Amino acid sequence: VSSKTMASNVINKMDPCSMKSRVFIVNLSTLVVKKSDLEAIFSKYSRIMGCSVHRGFAFIQCVNERNARAAVAGEDGRMIAGQIGGMTSWS
Repeated sequence: VSSKTMASNVINKMDPCSMKSRVFIVNLSTLVVKKSDLEAIFSKYSRIMGCSVHRGFAFIQCVNERNARAAVAGEDGRMIAGQIGGMTSWS
């Protein structure tokens, strides 16, 4: 899959392995921040397998748990479109 290929809108909710490789982003100004913005931010940590943007929050699906944890460590508290985002991954 090309790195320029857009990630899926679908995140596998049933697979326990995928849960651990997911980043949950809160306090997100989704009127301003788009899926492509999040993919650009998080692509330095992992190939993005899925991205789901909702009102005020989003999920990013990384390749594995290690990449998700690195993304949280690197981006938690980051200013995104004028708001400080909070992030977590599942353990």
